[in-house]
Amino acid sequence: MKWSIDFPIPAYLFPVSHQSKILSLGSCFAQTIGQKMINAKFDCMVNPFGTIFNPYSLEILLEAALFNDRFEERLICERDGLFFHYYAHSDLVATTKEKLIERLTVQRDQTRVYLEQGTHLILTLGTAWVYELEGFGTVANCHKQPSSLFSKRLLTIEEMESRLSNLFDNFSRVYPNLKVILTVSPVRHLKDGVAENQLSKSQLRVLCANLEKRFSSLSYFPAYEIMMDELRDYRFYKSDLIHPTVEAEDYIWQKWQSSHFSAETQTKSEEIRKINLELSHRTLNPNSPAHLKFQENLLQKLERLNSKFDFSSEIAHVKAKLSSQA
Repeated sequence: MKWSIDFPIPAYLFPVSHQSKILSLGSCFAQTIGQKMINAKFDCMVNPFGTIFNPYSLEILLEAALFNDRFEERLICERDGLFFHYYAHSDLVATTKEKLIERLTVQRDQTRVYLEQGTHLILTLGTAWVYELEGFGTVANCHKQPSSLFSKRLLTIEEMESRLSNLFDNFSRVYPNLKVILTVSPVRHLKDGVAENQLSKSQLRVLCANLEKRFSSLSYFPAYEIMMDELRDYRFYKSDLIHPTVEAEDYIWQKWQSSHFSAETQTKSEEIRKINLELSHRTLNPNSPAHLKFQENLLQKLERLNSKFDFSSEIAHVKAKLSSQA
C-alpha cells in the first residue's frame, strides 16, 4: 500500500550546473535551497537583504538593484539604539543610519552583479499578506515597531501579477540570459490563521501559474506541493508545526536535484556531499593512527577536487589538523 502521492516533476529546460551563477531570494525555502547549493559548491548568493516573505518587497529590492535606486533614509527606524530599514530584514542592522545605508548599498550592488552575470534567479514567495506603513506602502519587516503604524491586507492576484510582470519585462530586456525559477514556500504562516494561510498560498500559486504562462524564461518548482502531498504528515514538521524538518528539506532537495540538475551535475553534487560528510566526521581519539590515515586520505581527495571546485579553506583546515597532530 502506498502512503503518499509521488508525482513526477518534469526535467527543467535550463539545467543548473556548477558553471551557473545563481541568486536565491525570498522566504525560508530560498535560504534552505540556496545554502544547500552553496554547500554543494555552486556559485550562489542567498538572500542579500535577509529573509523576504512577500512578492511586493522582493519586487522593490530587485528593482533597486536593476535601476540602482537609493535606499531612502526616511524608511529607517530605530530600536534599542540600532537602525533598521523597512525594505530589508532585521538581519541587516547598523549602529548608525549612515552605516545602514552603506551596508544596504553594498548588498544592492552585489545583487546587481548576480543579475548581470547570473544564469538563474530563484524567487520563493512566502505569503500574500503584507503590512503597509502609513504613507509609505508595503514593508518587508515591521521591526517590532508599534502595530498602530501599520495596516495589514491580502495582495490580489492582479496587482501582484502586474508588478512582477513589469519586473520580468525589464529583466528580459536587460538580462536576456537570466532564467527565473518561482517557488511557493512550504513553510506555513500560521500567525495569519490556518484558513488565511491557505488563502495566501492559493493566491501565490495562481500568480506563479499566470507568470509561467506569460514568460518563456520562467518556470515553477513545486516545493509547496511536495510538502503538502508527498510529505503529508506532521512528522515532517519541526516542533513548531510550521517549518519542515531536516528530513523534509533533504527530500525536497533531492527532488530539486533530479529535476534541475543534469546526471553529470548530480554525480558531482553527490561526490561533494560525501566529502562534506567526511569533513564533519568526529572521532573520540584524534591522534589515533586510523584517524590520521583518514585525514591524509581526505586531504588527497580535497586536493584532487580542488582543481574543479574551491576547497582551499577545507584543505587549509585539514592541513592544520594534521600539523597539530604531528
